[in-house]
Amino acid sequence: MTDQKSDFASINGTQIYYTLAGTGHDETIVMVHAGICDQRMWEHQIAHFSQRYRVLAFDMRGFGQSKMAEGAFSFTDDIKALLDHLNIQEAWFMGCSQGGKMSIHMALHHAEYVKGLVLVAPAISGYRYEGESHPLEASIDEADEAGDMARLCELEVQVWFDGVGRKPEDVNPEARQLVYDMNFIALNTPDELWEQEIEMQSQMDALATINKPTLLVVGDLDIPPSLERVDILADCIQGAKKVVMTGTAHIPNMEYPDKFNQIVDAFLGEVVSRS
Repeated sequence: MTDQKSDFASINGTQIYYTLAGTGHDETIVMVHAGICDQRMWEHQIAHFSQRYRVLAFDMRGFGQSKMAEGAFSFTDDIKALLDHLNIQEAWFMGCSQGGKMSIHMALHHAEYVKGLVLVAPAISGYRYEGESHPLEASIDEADEAGDMARLCELEVQVWFDGVGRKPEDVNPEARQLVYDMNFIALNTPDELWEQEIEMQSQMDALATINKPTLLVVGDLDIPPSLERVDILADCIQGAKKVVMTGTAHIPNMEYPDKFNQIVDAFLGEVVSRS
């Protein structure tokens, strides 16, 4: 087990909880979690990659152990401030879902911090899906309007973790419960605090300007919009490598950590030596 510590950083008027591991290594990987998770989604990746890289994972404000605060905020401003706080000048960014969108934002607007991207089922600011709505969308809206956070959390886990064509009993129960627990924290943050987030401008027209080595990973049981977004990124980012993992949905690194780690190892093995 490599060295690992967790602490709070006082930045941008709040307290961001982070984990730093593998501090003796030269190259750094920054792991940015999905919108239904916190840094615990990267548990297996922290243990694996910190053997060869310095690894930073953290809870975004309002998620996990990080605090929410009054006033306007930007998640990517928090990321930049955390990197500056820890004197991390350049890193490989590994982002899942909303964390992927933030990693893309860093590559577009703070490119000097970004050596390359590992984007796992990433969201894209400004993207609009034109296909049919998800079968559970109406039920999700009803649970949200009713303030039934337990029901809402369960439905969101069905969409994102169970994925297309699977039932809750078809997936790893421990990993599924962890996703539920992580998501439940964020769902119980007051809406008025989330409303203070500064809206990120559309990324759609700028994707082709990204010139960083990029790996795209998506599960074949993810929802159609996720699959479509990965295809868009593969078309727009020159040289991007796309890998589809079978038998998994929106958070493949939690379901099949060994396979996921091997995929990322192969990618980094090719690009780190050239950077």
